[in-house]
Amino acid sequence: MAIKINMLSLADSVSGQGVGSAYIEQTNLVKQIPELEISVNSRAHDFDIYHIHSVNYRYYRRMKKDHVNIVYVHFIPKENEGSIKLPKLATKIFDWYVESFYKRADELVVVNPCFITPLKELGIPEEKITYIPNYVAKETFYPLEKDVVNEIKVRYQIPVDKFIVLGCGQIQTRKGFDDFVKCAASNPDLYFLWVGGFSFGRITHGYKEYKKMMKNLPSNMMVTGIVDRSKMNEIFNIADVLFMPSHKELFPMSILEAANAHKPILLKKLTLYTPILFDKYCHGTSVEEYSEELQKLANDSSYYQKRIDDAIFLSNFYSKERLMEEWKNYYERIYEKYKK
Repeated sequence: MAIKINMLSLADSVSGQGVGSAYIEQTNLVKQIPELEISVNSRAHDFDIYHIHSVNYRYYRRMKKDHVNIVYVHFIPKENEGSIKLPKLATKIFDWYVESFYKRADELVVVNPCFITPLKELGIPEEKITYIPNYVAKETFYPLEKDVVNEIKVRYQIPVDKFIVLGCGQIQTRKGFDDFVKCAASNPDLYFLWVGGFSFGRITHGYKEYKKMMKNLPSNMMVTGIVDRSKMNEIFNIADVLFMPSHKELFPMSILEAANAHKPILLKKLTLYTPILFDKYCHGTSVEEYSEELQKLANDSSYYQKRIDDAIFLSNFYSKERLMEEWKNYYERIYEKYKK
């Protein structure tokens, strides 16, 4: 008999969020497992497991004891600084609510093992926490032929003969948008493209500063605003490298999307990347170090090829077959654990 699972999420209701992409990819993946019967946002009650992907209050109230409640952890409250700007009291209330949400769950799934310790510090037993990484389908993100890529560049008014540096995500403080702009100014021979916008409008952290900054961008930089995910494979293919100088992250979906398109990846050197990306990416900690890496990628063909090989390694490591098996084993284990 199939295990009946109800996926609960409003994560895709706000455009330009990686959490929404993660929810879509994970749900599409596990729907292919014959031993599971997947429903999405169903109001029925005859489920073995509720898998909750977003911390909306309606789902808090639906965490009852007649089924198993799994919550997907995409952020830790205090690790989310630099995303949205709220009054101090509102921030305290939100942090308390998210902690309460996680504690109310029967089981938690984290997309990065480095967040197990902060959850334990909140008082959540380690045996209730499981690490399963994000996943991106190769049918959705994949390399395109060069002539097709050039046609897309023309359509987006991107220089065909330039080395294209891609940044993507919400424009907010923790994403390192400042460093991206500074790198564009320091490397006029390269072309910089940022795909993303202000998903949370005026409460976005750094909103006023970045709106002002965008009025005076370097001439070799373009900001597209939010682009629908169905168009993002084109975007990754017109890029020569994904550059994300984020100060705080968990497991950005864009890294896996770029890897599937076989693009080198340049990130800020953060400890959280070590257990998930190993040494298969370029890194730096300052505009000078980022610029040095970008110039090396643009001008050293053997180094560039090595970093393409690293991207292919990551793409293969986070494969459909491996992640399907992980989710199948996880759901079966949790079902047996709470079978009574």
